Amino acid sequence: MKPILLIFFILSGVFVETYQQQQQQPIKTIVVLVLENRSFDHMLGWMKKSVNPAINGVTGKECNRVSTKAEDTETICFSDDAEYVDPDPGHSFEAVEQQVFGSGLVPTMSGFVEQALTMSQNLSETVMKGFRPENVPIYETLIREFAVFDRWFSSIPGPTQPNRLFVYSATSHGSTSHVKKQLAKGYPQRTIFDSVHDSGLDFGIYFQNIPTTLFYRNLRKLKYIFKFHQFDLKFKSDAKNGKLPSLTVIEPRYFDLKGLPANDDHPSHDVANGQKLVKEVYETLRASPQWNETLLVITYDEHGGFYDHVQTPFVNVPNPDGNTGPAPYFFKFDRLGVRVPTIMVSPWIKKGTVIRRPKGPTPNSEFEHSSIPATIKKMFNLSSNFLTHRDAWAGTFEQVVGELTSPRTDCPEVLPDVTPLRSSEADENRGLSEFQGEVVQLGAVLNGDHFLSSFRDEMRTKMNVKEAHEYVRGAVSRFIRASKEAIKLGADESAIVDMSCVKANEELKEIIGLRAILFVKGARLDFEQSAFTSRTGRALILEIHSKSRMSFQTCWKFAEACDVTAARVTKKDDLRVTTQKMLDTPAPYLLDVIVPHQRACLAYDSQWGEPLKT
Repeated sequence: MKPILLIFFILSGVFVETYQQQQQQPIKTIVVLVLENRSFDHMLGWMKKSVNPAINGVTGKECNRVSTKAEDTETICFSDDAEYVDPDPGHSFEAVEQQVFGSGLVPTMSGFVEQALTMSQNLSETVMKGFRPENVPIYETLIREFAVFDRWFSSIPGPTQPNRLFVYSATSHGSTSHVKKQLAKGYPQRTIFDSVHDSGLDFGIYFQNIPTTLFYRNLRKLKYIFKFHQFDLKFKSDAKNGKLPSLTVIEPRYFDLKGLPANDDHPSHDVANGQKLVKEVYETLRASPQWNETLLVITYDEHGGFYDHVQTPFVNVPNPDGNTGPAPYFFKFDRLGVRVPTIMVSPWIKKGTVIRRPKGPTPNSEFEHSSIPATIKKMFNLSSNFLTHRDAWAGTFEQVVGELTSPRTDCPEVLPDVTPLRSSEADENRGLSEFQGEVVQLGAVLNGDHFLSSFRDEMRTKMNVKEAHEYVRGAVSRFIRASKEAIKLGADESAIVDMSCVKANEELKEIIGLRAILFVKGARLDFEQSAFTSRTGRALILEIHSKSRMSFQTCWKFAEACDVTAARVTKKDDLRVTTQKMLDTPAPYLLDVIVPHQRACLAYDSQWGEPLKT
């Protein structure tokens, strides 16, 4: 046979195989729900005893000593009486190091009690408790009916934000904790949302308080603003009408309120409310015309300091992108975190499936959060490359929905009712958890408050849960509304609305009594009373002062908000701008001076009505 014909037949076979794979792939919609801070043994360990003995769960013989350095110390063993948990166990990078390694160099999972005792005497038993199946009845039913992973790990041995970043980008960009400066900028890495969008597919994020996916800078861009939907208003209607996007992300409620309790499972929140959320999501999907093409993945960002007996993988785990963590540990991202609960639901999954180790792509691949973008790439046949070395390595689970020749028709339509575990109502006046504080800081970035000297850690620590909820809801609403207005003005889709500039302009407008019109970069800045149309070369701040009788402090606040960092107040009655560029710049081009290159500001009126015209 001629070489050309041989190549033709080989290529033809490849194309036919790819086409057949696409035709055989029944899943068109992947729904992802990530909850907070619970280990596998804590939530699902006791399922082994009464639900499915094939699960790698607990027997009650799993124990930790109160000291990993002394053999004659008290021992606490795992029990089945977990209920409402308060306070929150330790789960920082340092805490997880102690929990996993104890006093040794191998992850013996022996230091959970010892680490808990450094925080509170009461926590030592709390971290060694698991839920009886009847106390998490939604999971009990889903595990009987569908699939559970009993070897799925968090992506790094650390807290919430780095692990959540891995879920959709397969890296935390070098973060092992919450980094304030990086938060303000937004994490820069490419995400699976970008890959889905670039392949012509759709995605949607259904949020309740605030979408934490906005920690990714790319997700703040104008081109994605219509991808964000309020869960209560849109999720059920979109599912009912068969309009859920290819990648559907559900974000839980992160703040615990009377009448609107948190349902993210983060201690001290009642896991019964997380069960109710999963029940609502499942029943909504089950009733949707998209059900036979849907895959639901439920997982937890990290273990939250609760015990798990399975050794964490600590060799042959690839660094995602070459980044290392900060001093003093300089973590190389070369081992995984603690095992977390992960459940998969679809009519294409056999009853009682237990998924352990993946079949590849390498002999030492594991299931971890990077498995989500890796599997989405495979199932949707995305043309883009893997996001990092980590999702290229992580195990994928597309084969689990390929074992049946047709979707099941016996999947339950309704799941069991859930009984609350907490007897008291939500405490709206309690202080914020570390995670909630991070969410408030994200809200501050969206709201344009992060630049203010008044918005420091004091603001975060003084807020209670109710105040924080109201603040972040308002911040998200204003950011989304401003972004949509910017799109109406023809702003570049890669731009990001900077609310600090918008808020400063609003304050200026109220004091001066002028209608401010601030367009996106490339347009001109103008005021109704020509405050900025002068071509005399006067400096911006002096112009504001002379037209408005504003105090120099207020002028400076406006300048600071718009990053006019060259301005300096030298005397009480004088304000000088030392940058020659500002002195010489004609007013129509002042926008390039006021607004840094990568920012976009909005034209608006005080009622957020139609954009003003010049």
